[in-house]
Amino acid sequence: MTKLLIVDDSALMRRLLTEIFTTAGDFEIAVARNGAEALEQLGTFSPDVITLDIHMPEMDGLACLDRIMVLHPCPVVMVSSLTAEGAEETLEALALGAVDFIPKPKGALSLEIDAIAADLVARVRSAATARVPRSHRLQERLRARAPRRLPAASNPPASVQTTIDPSPTDIPGLVLVGCSTGGPPALDRLLGSLPAGFPWPVLVAQHMPGSFTGPLARRLDRLCALDVMEVDKATPLASGHAYIGRGDADLILSRRAGHLVALPAPMSEAYLWHPSVDRLVDSALRLLPPQRLIGVLMTGMGNDGAAAMARLKQAGGQTIAEAESTAVVWGMPGALVSRGGASRICALDTIAGELMALLTP
Repeated sequence: MTKLLIVDDSALMRRLLTEIFTTAGDFEIAVARNGAEALEQLGTFSPDVITLDIHMPEMDGLACLDRIMVLHPCPVVMVSSLTAEGAEETLEALALGAVDFIPKPKGALSLEIDAIAADLVARVRSAATARVPRSHRLQERLRARAPRRLPAASNPPASVQTTIDPSPTDIPGLVLVGCSTGGPPALDRLLGSLPAGFPWPVLVAQHMPGSFTGPLARRLDRLCALDVMEVDKATPLASGHAYIGRGDADLILSRRAGHLVALPAPMSEAYLWHPSVDRLVDSALRLLPPQRLIGVLMTGMGNDGAAAMARLKQAGGQTIAEAESTAVVWGMPGALVSRGGASRICALDTIAGELMALLTP
C-alpha cells in the first residue's frame, strides 16, 4: 500500500480526494488541514507521497513544502489553480522540489473532480515512484533561506564555458527537447547551462496547461543566457533562442518564405500528451535531414517522444536520453532507451556539455 497524505484546508476537497484514492484500492490515507498539521504527520504517518494545496491558513503550501524537503523528503504533488498567479506559485513549488501538480477544479467541485479522478490517481501513483534527491535538495534548501520570489534553489549551474560563434543568418540544425513530470527544474539546468551563442535553436515540448507555459518561458528567460519565449503564434527561429511550446496545443515546425518557423497547432487526437514531443519531432523530420536534428528526451511520465526520437536515430540523427539516476520519473527517457533509440544516455547536468561537444567542430 502507498501511504498518501492529503493536505488541504477545504473539508470538501479532503473528503472527495479521500474517496477517490480509497476507491483506487492501493492507498493508505491520512489527511491534514494545513501545513502545520502536515508537518506533524511526517513523523507519525511517514507518507510515501503527499498532495499539497498551495493556499492554506497558518502555513501555506510553499512554506510547508520547504520544510518537507528538509524534514522528510518525499514526492509531493501540488494542487494548483490554473491562473497566472497559480502558475507562478506552482513553478516555484517545482523548483523547491515538488515533482508534479494537479489542477484544482474551477466549478462545482463534486462534479468536476470526478472528471479528473483517473488522472489524479495516475499522477499520484507515478509521483510515488519518483526520485527525490535528498542530500542535493538539502543543500538547495540551505541556499534558499533568503527572502525570494524565485527561490535560490532554482538557480542553474554555471554555463558551459565553451564558446561557439553564432550564425545570425543561417540555422544549421535544431535541438528538440521533450519532458513532462519533473521537467521545469530539468529545463532550468539544461537551458541555464547553454551559452548565449548556442548556434542551434532549441524547441521544447513540456507537458503543461496553457496558463503555465507563458510563465515558464518568462521564468526561464530570466534564468538563462538564451532568449526564451513561448510560441503563441508563428515564430521565425533564430540561434541563441529557446522556444517553449504553448500548453493546450502542439508545437510544430513549418517553412514560410524559405524560413523555418515554429507555431502552435490545435491538439491532435492522434497524440495522447500535449504539447506532443512525438508530433514536434515528426514535423522536424519532414523539413530537415536527420543529421541536422538532435533529440533530447528528459524526465516524464509515459512514453511521449520515444517513438519519434527512435525514428530520428534510425534515420541518422542524434538522440540523448536523460539517465535514470537523475530523472525524477524515467518513463519517457526510459522508453527511448528500451526501444534502442538513444545515441547517448546522460546525467542531467552533462546533457548541455554533450550538446556543445556534438556542435563543436
